[in-house]
Amino acid sequence: MRFLFVIQGEGRGHLTQAISLAQIVQAAGHTVATAVVGLAPGRPIPAFFAEQFPAPHTTITTPAMVYCPNTNRLNVGATVWQSLGKIGTFRQSMRQLNEAIETHQPDVVVNFFELLCGLTYAFYRPQAPVVSVAHQFMALHPDFPFPAKKRADKLSFLALVRMNAIGSSEVLGLSFDQQPDAPDRRLRVVPPLLRQELGKLKPTTEPFFLAYTTQPGLRSQVLAAHKQHPNQAIRYYHAGAANAEQVVDEAFTECKLDGQRYLTDMARCSAVVTTAGFESVCEAMYLGKPVLMMPQPNHYEQACNAQDGQRAGAGLAAESFDLDGFLNHLPTYSPAVQTNFHQWHSRVGGMFLAALHRAATPTSSKSSRRAGRVQTA
Repeated sequence: MRFLFVIQGEGRGHLTQAISLAQIVQAAGHTVATAVVGLAPGRPIPAFFAEQFPAPHTTITTPAMVYCPNTNRLNVGATVWQSLGKIGTFRQSMRQLNEAIETHQPDVVVNFFELLCGLTYAFYRPQAPVVSVAHQFMALHPDFPFPAKKRADKLSFLALVRMNAIGSSEVLGLSFDQQPDAPDRRLRVVPPLLRQELGKLKPTTEPFFLAYTTQPGLRSQVLAAHKQHPNQAIRYYHAGAANAEQVVDEAFTECKLDGQRYLTDMARCSAVVTTAGFESVCEAMYLGKPVLMMPQPNHYEQACNAQDGQRAGAGLAAESFDLDGFLNHLPTYSPAVQTNFHQWHSRVGGMFLAALHRAATPTSSKSSRRAGRVQTA
């Protein structure tokens, strides 16, 4: 089979998932013709992806999220307003994507939660079947634990999820643990796609916490928590760190983002604190590390991740860097979480190859399913 990947380029998660799936399909004798990566205006393709993705890749311009520089909250209004001002650019991106599909003639397009892929299938209706892959699609599951008292955010999030899945013959929800499929919503539950390097690590338990935040402005919260617990050693990775390692005091070290060093430290630490990105929580579960999941302010998707991770036993969901609550939670963490996660993740290759084969095999009902609407909660 021959594939074309379309990947949301914000953050590391979807890019890492695409690398993992490319390795799976190539090991099975299939081909990734190319990848199209959606990036915010002016943002370069991340170096780790350019180095590790085993196929050619190009970029298109896609909508970007806007954060308040003072509070670190996701500014929904500014995000929408900025996107409306670039509609012409996004239309050109959809034309580019449609042309790439026509040029490469893949058996299957795989969409890693890039909105413009869903919209391309809505407006241009390419002939190649598309399989949509993301943890966000678990929001379609009837048992998904949405945050309470945020109905407007829930409806907006579900609308975004539904738009990403337009035209999909298969919708694959990456899940922390095994759950039943939801066939009435065309949702299949599959294991997460993780970096191969994880399997080479040998976890130990050293007396420090590993912290990682995606927005450098959250540094103030991490420092405040450190002042409350000055004896708790913390190694803190964030985008604002200028040096590979900067020792602030005997118990606090700031680290420049480095994927391999971060994974090595995760294997060594006793616990992880992160802004509830799906990939980081999965990596911690794989290595048997309890997690404090601290969503960015006003970031509904991360709030969903935190609730779902807590449901799966990954650790504690909190609205801030609540070290007191996390320290009290640690004795309740079960080693069975790691065992169950390994058993679930061991099925990833077979389940994905089966899904891609189903999508590539034409049936009389498939075209009608692609035209249909993805149901939501």
